[in-house]
Amino acid sequence: MATPAKKTAQRHGFKTGEHIIYPSHGVGLITAIEEQNVAGFSLELLVIEFDQEKMTLRVPVSKISSVGMRKLSDAATTKKAFETIKGKPRVKRTMWSRRAQEYEAKINSGDLLSISEVVRDLYRADTQPEQSYSERQLYEAALDRMAREIAAVQKLSDSEAVRQIEQELAKAPSRVAKASTADDADDQEAAA
Repeated sequence: MATPAKKTAQRHGFKTGEHIIYPSHGVGLITAIEEQNVAGFSLELLVIEFDQEKMTLRVPVSKISSVGMRKLSDAATTKKAFETIKGKPRVKRTMWSRRAQEYEAKINSGDLLSISEVVRDLYRADTQPEQSYSERQLYEAALDRMAREIAAVQKLSDSEAVRQIEQELAKAPSRVAKASTADDADDQEAAA
């Protein structure tokens, strides 16, 4: 049986009304801190709501660090994430199944910089070949996670954050150069 939630309570640096990152689910909002008796033990729980998944999670305060829950990234980390996505994609020459597992692990790590690496590596411009279904799924999952954290940090809507990320991806020097060489090749073919 749950006792009434405490108003604006704080535990281990986390307080009600604060957005947090839960690694396997992304951005959540701490709505309450409550106590429950489970098997004769009194547990203090953080109640976290995830609007995107329409889910509520109760995390024991004692498990906060072991599950990897953390505060939102600061401005310096988000800036570094944008610098990461502008970099040259690093695609290993291993089997797709192995790379997919690594990408999935990075996404579920909850680390913004790791997620931005997945976004950078799986992004395809309009001038590039199409992605496979599984590549597209992983890209969209990483983009969604990154956008939701950027949106929470910068107080934007999710769609504004996605637009901002995609604009930065399009500006990446390696992609701009590839797009212009593709245009040059088309111009040369047309002239011939």
